[in-house]
Amino acid sequence: ALRRNRAVLVLVALVAFGPLAFVDSEETSLALNESTRDAGYWAVVAALLSLGIALPAGVACWFAFGRRRQRSAGGAPRHALAAGLAVAAGLAVTGVYVGLGQPGFHGDRVFVVLREQADLAGLAGISDRAERLSTTYHRLVEHADRTQAPLRRTLARWHLRYTPYYLVNGIEVDSASPVIRAWLATRADVDRVLAAPELRPLPAPARTVYPAAPAPQEPQWNIEAVRADRVWRTYGVTGRGILIGTSDSGVDGTHPALRNGFRGGDDSWYDPWNHTRTPTDHNGHGTHTIGSAVGRSPTGAVPGRDSGDVPVQTPAAIGVAPGAQWMGCVNLDRNLGNPPHYLDCLQFMLAPFAFGGDPFRDGQPERAPHILTNSWGCPRLEGCDEDALRQATAVFAAAGIFFVVAAGNYGPGCGSIVDAPAIYPDVVTVAAIQRAGGVAEFSSRGPALGGATKPNLAAPGTDVLSALPGGGYGVLSGTSMATPHVAGVVALMWSANPKLIGDIDRTRAILVDTAYPPLPTFGPDGDDSCGARASYGAGVVNALDAVTEARDLS
Repeated sequence: ALRRNRAVLVLVALVAFGPLAFVDSEETSLALNESTRDAGYWAVVAALLSLGIALPAGVACWFAFGRRRQRSAGGAPRHALAAGLAVAAGLAVTGVYVGLGQPGFHGDRVFVVLREQADLAGLAGISDRAERLSTTYHRLVEHADRTQAPLRRTLARWHLRYTPYYLVNGIEVDSASPVIRAWLATRADVDRVLAAPELRPLPAPARTVYPAAPAPQEPQWNIEAVRADRVWRTYGVTGRGILIGTSDSGVDGTHPALRNGFRGGDDSWYDPWNHTRTPTDHNGHGTHTIGSAVGRSPTGAVPGRDSGDVPVQTPAAIGVAPGAQWMGCVNLDRNLGNPPHYLDCLQFMLAPFAFGGDPFRDGQPERAPHILTNSWGCPRLEGCDEDALRQATAVFAAAGIFFVVAAGNYGPGCGSIVDAPAIYPDVVTVAAIQRAGGVAEFSSRGPALGGATKPNLAAPGTDVLSALPGGGYGVLSGTSMATPHVAGVVALMWSANPKLIGDIDRTRAILVDTAYPPLPTFGPDGDDSCGARASYGAGVVNALDAVTEARDLS
């Protein structure tokens, strides 16, 4: 009986498998925000669809091709029909995988990295900042246009949608087909093909709730730990004249501590996820991090001096460099991204453009920020390999834009700095220290994946008070919170001595030379088993000594 009904069983199995085939295996393996029900929700939906289809299909097959009817004169033709339908269903499922890939309910894309990346030689030697930035931008765009032309023509001929990138010479292709991926990987002008997974929409809006804290009335422990308040009092330096760029979940541009620091104009905000026109943050992470870099007092005031060089008393600022300005970009939605989404914002930071502008044609590199604070990482889960963003950070170093990034929260194991771009030698990677002293247990330790000596510096990263969407304040912890402190200190240094602007090597040297060691980190054996250098780098960033040394430079 089993042999006689094998075709029927195959047909029913394929019908049941159909909806499940559209649940992407990469999608269901994502480590998702606990406030969402993305992967599990869609898997259950697919399973219910399969059950709903398989049950009536099985009943129909039983009536059409059951044992009694197969004994009748018409049984053989019906059995052959069942076999034919099973083969047809099998070919249909195979066609979906070969033609469309395993697209989930919404489809995925790939990021094609070209073999020939732009030459950055000589850029760091250009003394004029505007010329240096403009030369960098135009060289990258020209190189991408020239080397991508053959692939772009072929993609257009095959009616495959694509998005070109110049910061890393690559193209995002709107297809996850195994056939397309295999063809791309065999091209002589292609180095490798990375996944560019798309975030699936939520069945209901996610709610993010942070514990409310009162507005600060005096300098917080983190500001005192990096000695930024002493810079304000001693030198009256607050970061004026310096622009910090943030790529994160967004920024609440109406927050009292942030609204007056926004640079403004039509090229200071970019949201490739939700296409908002003004700074907005539905998550809170980005508002909190930029607040620690440039946040002013609850009244919007900036510490300063009066005409008699006497310190002006103002309510406490929440940022290290409250006199600096900021611009922003959304590179994360629900704390997940992919290589092209990270490049969307990084290209905007190198050459800002107005809403709806073309990054290749409308970029204004002279409007680029001086410093970038990056409290994110791109793991393999999101499509990045070890070298995915290496060219991007090399470009910023060549262009004279200071790049600061979080070490990650995978500690306390040694060698836990594993995600791009924290692993690259040309960025400053930041670990987190505790209020009570010592490195935070969650802070990732070095050495970095690939062997780079990391982290470079440490900063306060536990119980940090900063801004949250809606005008409130809250306390968060993570190396994400530590990173903007270093960006703020660089802003103070460059504000104190504009001759340092763009001098990445000398600025890094001062930061390292003036850092101080935190209190010991106590592990299972009474010490940090990874060693001091792998735990907190050169030490805790020291704004007062760094600014003092910067001011003394000729």
